[in-house]
Amino acid sequence: MNTQDRSIVLINLSGHDRPGITSAITEILAGYGVQVLDIGQAVIHDTLALGLLVHLPPQAQHSPVLQELLFKAHEWGMQIRFTPVAEASYEHWVAGQGKSRYIVTLLGRQITAEQIARVTRTVAENGLNIDRIHRLSGRVSRSQMDNPGRACVEFSVRGETLDTAELRRHFLALAGELEVDIAVQEDNIYRRNRRLVVFDMDSTLIETEVIDELAREAGVGDQVAEITERAMCGELDFSESFKARVALLKGLDASVLEKIAQRLPITEGAEKLVATLKSLGYRTAILSGGFTYFGRYLQDKLGIDEVHANELEIEDGRVTGRVVGRVVDGECKAELLQEIARKEGIDLEQAIAVGDGANDLPMLGLAGLGIAFRAKPLVRQTARHALSTLGLDAILYLIGFSDRDIEEQWGGLRSGRKK
Repeated sequence: MNTQDRSIVLINLSGHDRPGITSAITEILAGYGVQVLDIGQAVIHDTLALGLLVHLPPQAQHSPVLQELLFKAHEWGMQIRFTPVAEASYEHWVAGQGKSRYIVTLLGRQITAEQIARVTRTVAENGLNIDRIHRLSGRVSRSQMDNPGRACVEFSVRGETLDTAELRRHFLALAGELEVDIAVQEDNIYRRNRRLVVFDMDSTLIETEVIDELAREAGVGDQVAEITERAMCGELDFSESFKARVALLKGLDASVLEKIAQRLPITEGAEKLVATLKSLGYRTAILSGGFTYFGRYLQDKLGIDEVHANELEIEDGRVTGRVVGRVVDGECKAELLQEIARKEGIDLEQAIAVGDGANDLPMLGLAGLGIAFRAKPLVRQTARHALSTLGLDAILYLIGFSDRDIEEQWGGLRSGRKK
């Protein structure tokens, strides 16, 4: 190398990991006054990959610093490589830090090589470059590999993508083909600073539509279920269809409400998600086109802060077939989200909204992270993010939590409850 070539050097060290390697390497560099321009390290199955981009000051460019590093690597039985970096190449790399950054999250019951290959190919075809790949899900025992659990890999990418909506459409189509979920979001300060989460209730926090449960008790199940399905798919106006369904409940004995509440199937991961969010200081709310009776039941069960839903009118112990006040439709949900955010002093970019129906789209569009959860096709295609393969607690992956983070927090919460 000539003097100019030696000024910036990329050092790559790999081999069996052990304590003190990074410390020893940087202490050698420190002894020669070397400046570290960038550093990255990863360990997979006790194998270390350490990279340092360094600037050698003039007095170090003809010193034995690289030879000393080579001897140390040989002593450890590790591989080390030195690559000179031209000044123009370095400046091009520096200029790249101004490019847009995105987080692509791949989620599924299992993650395969094919899924990673297809996702990374899509990233490359859209002019994006992968900076970092990080597994958020926990390690899996060999005895459990044939039993689908949960898996998540996060890709940090950068570049100038001209159409993020088109990129999301590519990932949505790929997710359907591979039977996984793929989310892409800007890597900005808001992603790591969410403070409010609002949930739809029916078919989101619970795995049923309460109005269908009420209709079965009233003997009008098929009629109401058909209207519900068409409304959730966006084929009918929600408010009008809702009033029509409630009218069919006229005369129902109000005592069945408690019986239905007791058997509500809580969605996979809901309890863990809400408890974890609450312990971290998030504000939570139910914004539901369902009924306040069941919303308050879930509020008590899950520890949710507030509930906004429809008040089912009851007179003389029977349902009248009417609701009290304004119907909580899509427009109302969006207004409630804005009202809660304003009241709490929270930017909408810091809000997460989760829902499954067409009436959830307005609030999903307003929130910084709007998630269509196990949603109808129209909703999945319209929302910016969709989750279908895992439980609600997979939302924690989208805000950057790993299984280790989640289990530490969740384990502490469970221990506290037992005391």
